[in-house]
Amino acid sequence: MITRFYNILTPFLKKNRALIIYGPRRVGKTTLLQNFLKTTSLKYRLDSGDNIRMQDLLGSQDFKRILEYTKGYELIVIDEAQLIPNIGMGIKILVDQVPDLKVIATGSSSFDLANQVGEPLTGRKTTLTLYPIAQLELLNEYNKYELKQNLEDYLIFGSYPQVLTAQSREEKIQILEELVNSYIFKDILALQQVKGSKILLDLLKLLAFQVGNEVSLNELAMNLSIDVKTVGRYLDLLEKAFVVIRLTAFSRNLRSEVVSTSKYFFYDNGIRNAVISQFNTLDLRNDIGSLWENFLMIERMKKRSYKNIHGYSYFWRTYEQKEIDLIEEREGKIFPYEFKWSIKEKVLPPKEWELAYPKAEDFVIITPDNYLDFLA
Repeated sequence: MITRFYNILTPFLKKNRALIIYGPRRVGKTTLLQNFLKTTSLKYRLDSGDNIRMQDLLGSQDFKRILEYTKGYELIVIDEAQLIPNIGMGIKILVDQVPDLKVIATGSSSFDLANQVGEPLTGRKTTLTLYPIAQLELLNEYNKYELKQNLEDYLIFGSYPQVLTAQSREEKIQILEELVNSYIFKDILALQQVKGSKILLDLLKLLAFQVGNEVSLNELAMNLSIDVKTVGRYLDLLEKAFVVIRLTAFSRNLRSEVVSTSKYFFYDNGIRNAVISQFNTLDLRNDIGSLWENFLMIERMKKRSYKNIHGYSYFWRTYEQKEIDLIEEREGKIFPYEFKWSIKEKVLPPKEWELAYPKAEDFVIITPDNYLDFLA
């Protein structure tokens, strides 16, 4: 059992306030919940959004029925809450009408659960996001030397809990293929009336080959034979379903800086590789730079989320192709980072960057030698 960063939920539980736990499917939300419930002294009731009776009850907004349901309990727990219609209003009734009640709800599809709970639960919720296992979580199990020894595995197979605990390479591949074929589109197809997964999968394949590069929506639309607006909608759905994350360009409105394009990264390297069925070892690959950049981007996102490092992330590039992989803007400061799998010569920040942002923090190069300081 890998200890999760949020393995103790008690500090996040408040009376008459809902704890909402988001995250991709299969990252361990239900396991986290079950482990917590084994240790809590609260009298609780656990139900699932899969249950038709629960869908009817909490979707009904019937005060009397909902209050009867909670009678005698200190904690109400709803797993897969996104499957319940109008769940936000149902939870609002729970936290507003039942004195001292605590509520936990988990959801895998942020686009549905977030839209439903956002407005009804304004000021009434605490939100946690659970990701595939982070390097900072693995530091509880391994030392830095051991993590570096396993780095190739993380770059190729990612860090979903089932993948990390699988016993063989074949089992890892089987789990990842099942995730791609059975889980990552499940919420989108069920809740957004998308006709089929083929275009979504084709779109992901195009994104997988462009990790670390700027993405043109017009080019994607042309390759997929669909219109640009549909591409934009599908990208938005893939973001909200925790499949990809978008990185926008950093600019202070200088004419030489690119501002209108975006880059897309996968929430997990294993999912990215499963989409293109590419699990070769690093010595047989020509995309190691993309794997390294995706890995660092996502692991850094996990660290910032878990450690409450607030700010914004961007990439920076000029029309003359001068670029920096990651710019973080936080605490009123600008932090530039460049990702290099191997360094053959000294890497310096672009002169255009230094001239435009002389007050930025020192330019830092992240390599396999120092990446754990950056991530964990």
